[in-house]
Amino acid sequence: MKVIWVVCVAVLITACGSGSSPPPGKSEGTAAPKVIVEKEKVEKVQPLPPEVKIKLKRDGKENYTWELSGTNADEVLKVNEKMRKQLGGEKTR
Repeated sequence: MKVIWVVCVAVLITACGSGSSPPPGKSEGTAAPKVIVEKEKVEKVQPLPPEVKIKLKRDGKENYTWELSGTNADEVLKVNEKMRKQLGGEKTR
């Protein structure tokens, strides 16, 4: 019984050892082809000014509305235009 185990182990060792050697005709120094991955360029958008507060709402029909508040009226109007361009909705108040 021990002889069968020794033979099985010897066969497994030789089978595993032969799989790691390179195939004939190819040298070990051959490098794999290089793959270049380019990251998708993401548009950098300036963050909204901190003094403008936005309350964003979405209804059941996938439409967006928002309420803006802030101390500077010009900044609030700029943010409102930016929201219209990005979300395609209209301001409610």
